[in-house]
Amino acid sequence: MSKVQASAETRDITLVEAVNMALHRAMADDDNVVVLGEDIATNGGVFRATVGLKEAFGFKRVMDTPLAENLIAGTAIGMATQGLRPVAEFQFMGFIYAGMEQVISHAARMRNRTRGRLHCPLVFRAPFGGGIHAPEHHSESTEALFAHIPGLRVVIPSSPQRAYRLLLADIRNPDPVIFLEPKRIYRAVTQSVKDNGEALPLDTSFTLREGDDVTLITWGACVQETLQAADKLAEQGVSCEVIDVATVSPLDRETLLCSVAKTGRAVIVHEACRNGGVGAEVAASIAEGAFLDLQAPVVRVTGYDTIMPYYRNEQYYLPQVEDIIGAVEQVIAL
Repeated sequence: MSKVQASAETRDITLVEAVNMALHRAMADDDNVVVLGEDIATNGGVFRATVGLKEAFGFKRVMDTPLAENLIAGTAIGMATQGLRPVAEFQFMGFIYAGMEQVISHAARMRNRTRGRLHCPLVFRAPFGGGIHAPEHHSESTEALFAHIPGLRVVIPSSPQRAYRLLLADIRNPDPVIFLEPKRIYRAVTQSVKDNGEALPLDTSFTLREGDDVTLITWGACVQETLQAADKLAEQGVSCEVIDVATVSPLDRETLLCSVAKTGRAVIVHEACRNGGVGAEVAASIAEGAFLDLQAPVVRVTGYDTIMPYYRNEQYYLPQVEDIIGAVEQVIAL
């Protein structure tokens, strides 16, 4: 057990601070948890998600790496197979592609390849998504790439509380996790979070708002616009059920199907491009499992099938509250 003791205090914090709190808690509870990535130790990371960790746990457990994503991924995999629990940061999701060979060919296959002799308890963290006026390769929302890979779990928090508790669950999980942090809401949302070490269940969707007329399904930063749309629709007499998918792979189909069976309508919201997105898998699951319950076709509100534009036009790309309201009005009218 680490000599550093995490407190159980409750604080009003942002999502990025919740990530930091979870890392402090995990490292205090388990000496096998180590953190590595570009500029994460001395500088505390680009978004300061790892600030204070080096001072608390030392350079042997909080490691700055070269600018080499393939090395970061490979090193983390090696550590994980030998009893450590690494949390490796890719500075932006757009930089993750250089490490994908290691993630897909080795991390995801380790348990299967060794017939259970080795496993890979590691977390790959990455800020993802648009909305912060970033340049190219900093605004990707390509979670579907990893959701397609057997052996990988893909988790996306949408609030400080879920960031804290889902990250703890991921670190304690015996298999590799892609943990995508929606940087658009890193500091836009504040919640009261108790540092008590309690994790949330993985592979579970969370119903954030009960409703009877339409099911709104979303994840990540788009949860905020979806909840705002639900509030405005309530003023018009439309009762929306809002579901945060949270773990996009493996997908919790049961929660989604139960909701659609109740409401008869579904609108899926995500900022990734439409073609081949996770929303397509959600829509297919609803078509297969709740077709006879549907009173209208499933509608998707998504980004466009283009590269995320530079900041002047990124708001045209990202789903807006008005887009979600329009989609709901469309399915209600049918």
